[in-house]
Amino acid sequence: MKQVVTGYDDDIHAAKGLGCQDCHGGDPTRGAEEGDPEQAHDPAKGFVGAPTSSQIPDLCGRCHSDVEFMKQYNPKLRVDQLLEYRSSHHGKSLAAGNTKVATCVSCHGVHGILAVNDTRAPVYKTNVAATCGRCHSDAAYMRGSGLPTDQVALYRRSVHGQKLLEEGDLSAPTCNNCHGNHGATPPGLTSVANTCGECHANNRDFFNQSPHKAAFADMGLGECTACHRHHDIEVPTDSMLGTQAGSMCANCHSEGDAGWDAAAAMDRAMDSLKATLIAAHDLLDRAGRGGIDVALGKFDLHAADDALIKARTAVHYFDTTKFAEIVSPGIGAAAQVITLGNDALDDLRMRRVGLSFSIPLVLLVALLLYLKIRKMERDKPFA
Repeated sequence: MKQVVTGYDDDIHAAKGLGCQDCHGGDPTRGAEEGDPEQAHDPAKGFVGAPTSSQIPDLCGRCHSDVEFMKQYNPKLRVDQLLEYRSSHHGKSLAAGNTKVATCVSCHGVHGILAVNDTRAPVYKTNVAATCGRCHSDAAYMRGSGLPTDQVALYRRSVHGQKLLEEGDLSAPTCNNCHGNHGATPPGLTSVANTCGECHANNRDFFNQSPHKAAFADMGLGECTACHRHHDIEVPTDSMLGTQAGSMCANCHSEGDAGWDAAAAMDRAMDSLKATLIAAHDLLDRAGRGGIDVALGKFDLHAADDALIKARTAVHYFDTTKFAEIVSPGIGAAAQVITLGNDALDDLRMRRVGLSFSIPLVLLVALLLYLKIRKMERDKPFA
């Protein structure tokens, strides 16, 4: 039975001038005159027909692992994909005889393979989650794997998923940013923190200097996931810090221990910084509406705003002293703006009080002058 091939006109291989025989073998010059395309399927010319799942990685790797061959088409393209695939969970499972696992065509397609930067490609960044989900969200297909099937659903609700899929922020991570591409594998407890640290470098570095580093290792806790979870990572908020109900610190620490006291102290410092900043911004807004030039005050307030941003990262130190070194200057800068702002408002009030006295006086003088002029006009004799 003849199989109709569709989509190859858009295929990246077709665009590079490659034909059926480059993958499937055979001799396309035979059978055309006789009207018998089956003659092109010559085993002597290496015809393999449709490859099995087990054959696909080596079939694709025949070109994609050949440095000299690939230089003809794209000198920048990596040629270690096959090696990485063999090290992946998919590759190892395939080698063990599991033909249900993903191979090259599972993600890239078959005859309509598109460039990775083509927005229609299943491996384009905004499409990756759906591509992985074709298998990993199918409970029936994944039965017996021991893996959950809600990862994509959780990811779509996460801060990363919302940034990428709803806001179109291509800097947000998707499946392959954390698990890898051809070498996809589940990150372990330690490597997941290294993966997060590729983007959140300061958080990683601060955590590595914190007392939690050794404690988490002893308890077998994921350094990032213990507080932020895996696929369903939510937008971090200041309420995660502290000892109130719902805070992350209260999940492990109890009243009276050092961690509890440190969390409470850092929470108070953070609240103080935010309250001072709110007061400073409000004061500058009122002064600006009153006609006072507040440009310099807003410039000075940038240091305090930056301190709040830094504090939300420095919380990963879990060290009250280091935390205070960042928060205290921010509070000081905001307090200085408040002082200058109050002085400016006092000056504005004094000017208004002065005007309240001077305006009636000016009006009285003007009235007296008017009356004097009128009297002079009445007393002036006719010529």
